[in-house]
Amino acid sequence: ERGPGRRGERERSEEGPAERGPGAAFHMFVLMEDLLDKLKLLSYEEEALRCHNMRPLSRHYFALPTNPGEQFFMFCTLAAWLITKAGRPFEQPQEYDDPNAVISNVLSELRSF
Repeated sequence: ERGPGRRGERERSEEGPAERGPGAAFHMFVLMEDLLDKLKLLSYEEEALRCHNMRPLSRHYFALPTNPGEQFFMFCTLAAWLITKAGRPFEQPQEYDDPNAVISNVLSELRSF
């Protein structure tokens, strides 16, 4: 049998935004703002975006699904830049690379950390 702690954890993970409270629907926006602050501390605009001629992220860029292809490429570009910044050589993905191969490479590199 499951202990009382495990059951409570499982029930919370299966709850929708309405069951978690009124602020749960906005949690993704808070996470995106935190991510953007951390990227700015790492000078992502100067180091990652300028060399790829990309626009800076908006405060809610990844929180709202506006253009999945563009958002995916931006995610992969930032992931590759962060891996390189961490001291590992990582080839920058191209816009028309196979998404499955790109994600597989990113995950493989992160697992090796």
